[in-house]
Amino acid sequence: RTSSPRESIRLGMALVPEDRKRFGLILEMSVRENLGLVVLRDDARLGFLDSAREIERSEDLIAQLGIRTLGREQAVQYLSGGNQQKVVLGKWLATQPRVLLLDEPTRGIDVGAKEEIYRLMGELAGRGVGILFVSSEMEEILAMSDRVLVMREGGIAGELARGEMDEESIMRLATGADAAKVPGR
Repeated sequence: RTSSPRESIRLGMALVPEDRKRFGLILEMSVRENLGLVVLRDDARLGFLDSAREIERSEDLIAQLGIRTLGREQAVQYLSGGNQQKVVLGKWLATQPRVLLLDEPTRGIDVGAKEEIYRLMGELAGRGVGILFVSSEMEEILAMSDRVLVMREGGIAGELARGEMDEESIMRLATGADAAKVPGR
């Protein structure tokens, strides 16, 4: 349990929200500014922003994530949905999270950007970052998950390990067809 978002971030948690335009970005601000939002305190020295450090970080994240932009000063609102999503991810990767919560990370982006985000998720998991992601796309769930927790009516309806996962098993839990078999329900 944590007492505040700031404490959660300090403990290594990061959240990429489902609605990137409302909760993940400040659309009128530049790519550089959005990438630095969460680590702004880290870029300050004696109360002044260390612009060189902020610029270096943004350039590194743009390159690492393959953000297609006219430059770090381009307003985020003019990027494609996939590149906006990469900016949201980059903003949180700047915090070097231990646990990354992704809520519908590929909603509203093209196939190429989806593949890049899947690749990034694999790299992060390979480095030991815990990834918890919410998805309504069955194909994505089956391809990207080591374990699936199926939610129904505000609670966990069941848990499936990789070898137990298939569309039918997930749907049975989601619809309540297996409710009698789930302990505690």
